[in-house]
Formats: sequence, C-alpha cells, structure tokens
Amino acid sequence: MMQVLPIQTSATTKECSPTGKLIVLTGPSGVGKGTLMRSLLQRHPQLYYSVSVTTRSPRPGEINGKNYYFINRSKFEQLVAQGEFLEWAEFAGNYYGTPREAVLNQIQSGKLVVLEIELEGARQIRASFPNALSIFILPPSFDELEKRIRGRGQDAEEAIARRLCRAKAEIEAADEFDLQIVNDDFETAVEAIEAVLFG
Repeated sequence: MMQVLPIQTSATTKECSPTGKLIVLTGPSGVGKGTLMRSLLQRHPQLYYSVSVTTRSPRPGEINGKNYYFINRSKFEQLVAQGEFLEWAEFAGNYYGTPREAVLNQIQSGKLVVLEIELEGARQIRASFPNALSIFILPPSFDELEKRIRGRGQDAEEAIARRLCRAKAEIEAADEFDLQIVNDDFETAVEAIEAVLFG
C-alpha cells in the first residue's frame, strides 16, 4: 500500500544544486528502514548513502564507517558547535547526525543521495531542503512493530519502552511526508520506493 502526496518542487536552496536530489527515508525504530536501505543500495549502486554519526555503542556486526561513525558525546557536541552537521537529533539517549560536506558535494555532483534518519532530523532537512523527497516507512500495525523491536534482542527493556513510546509519536507525523509506504511485504515496499526514485 502506497499513498502518494504532492511533492514540493518549486523551492530551491543556495546549498542544493538542481542536478542532484536528496531523498530522506524515515520511520519508527524497528520498521525496517535499514533493511530496506541495504536492499536499495545493493540493487542500485549509483545511489549515495550518507553514513550517519552517532554516540550510541555499535550493535553486534556493525562496522565503524560503514553502518555509522561511532564517536563520543563530547566529540559530537564539538562537531555540532562547528556546524559540521546537515541535521542532528537526540534519540533514545544518543545523538545522531548527518555530515554536511559529503552530502552537499554528492548532490552538487548530480547524485541521488539517500539519508536514513529519525523524524526530528527529517524535519530539519525539510526546512533546509524543500526540494528533498521525503518517504515515511510505516509498520503494518503497532503490535507488529513491537514484535520486531523485541525480536532484535539487542535492547534492554527500558530502551524498548522508550522506542515504543517514541514510535507512537513518530507514526502520528507520517502525513508530513511526501509518501507513506507500509513495510508489510518487504519486496513490495522496496519496489514502491524504486518506482518513486527510478520509475
């Protein structure tokens, strides 16, 4: 199921070249954003994926510089003060941010740049880049979302409770985005994103 809303195309920014495009992918924790993103990158190597910076600890199997850049809070706050982030936000007690320079360079060179970020950061991007295409990934149901989060087996109960509480507020914001795609059947969700980006 995909709902298509009008996409804003008239506004421009001084930082964003019209030759490239910024795509923002967001949704609640556990909805499958990362898995969708990995599949898109495998199928379309021409996409540029911006690796985020975070202060959270790596999960099993995560690689510094590939999944995230893992740094401490004081270093992150230093980068914020220096204006090094395109957007940044605090989520579940940790900071997340998108490095500014690499993204702008890729857009200006004509690339499709994809950000997988949290709601607060997506709102910041929309304010700076009104031409960005914003996609919100929805779970088939809230019960299914909770099942997925618990199924990871990577978070303490307190962290799970925070994520679920946050997820309710995030889902309520889905209408702010250009498209909403329900990640019920994985292949259908991937094809829906592909249709928008390359159709």
